[in-house]
Amino acid sequence: MAVGGPIGSLIASLAGGTDGDDDTAAGANPEKEVAFTIGVIALGAKMAKADGVVTKDEIDAFKEVFIIPPEEMKHVARVFNLAKRDVAGYDAYASQLTGMFEDKPDVLEDVLDGLFHIAKADNVVHETELEFLRGVSGIFGFEEMEFERIRARHVELHDSDPFMVLGLERTAENAEIRSTYRRLVRENHPDQLTARGVPAEAVEIANRKLAAINAAYEQVARERGI
Repeated sequence: MAVGGPIGSLIASLAGGTDGDDDTAAGANPEKEVAFTIGVIALGAKMAKADGVVTKDEIDAFKEVFIIPPEEMKHVARVFNLAKRDVAGYDAYASQLTGMFEDKPDVLEDVLDGLFHIAKADNVVHETELEFLRGVSGIFGFEEMEFERIRARHVELHDSDPFMVLGLERTAENAEIRSTYRRLVRENHPDQLTARGVPAEAVEIANRKLAAINAAYEQVARERGI
């Protein structure tokens, strides 16, 4: 592995702590995919720690978003436990992921969606968690309006603005609403993401995002009679 920075250090810690007969996934997967996986595990762990304590609900939420093969669970647990010691350093992981995927902002948005899923595991997003998420979002290069759009997908639909979820103004014409919805579905369809080489973890997150987009469009369609 030729990955530097905080992700490289975490990979080195993982390699140094494995048993002699272990066959880690790092040697069997493309370098970038392994580094991405390590990075999102680290950010997920620090997200769980953002409100001061890592709960079982947050760990379960992490497992729901990042599907982990049973044979890799002990390796993931080792990385998660190393990263969850404190929130400090999250910006370095976020910055390295930004550098790796600066040409694929959709992947970074998927990561942010996954972090939101962990944050709301106890049915409320605390102020410290929201500050963490806003910080990651800024490092990823998202403006405040974009952050609010992503945030809206993770609030109960009856409390959120479905137009915000779709990234539209309420004054948008029906034709624009339909075309925007079709574009979002196309961009976030699992087959399309897989074809673009998006890591499997990000595809799973995109599935959840697509469900929120569909729900928002259905509400708008009812309101407009589309």
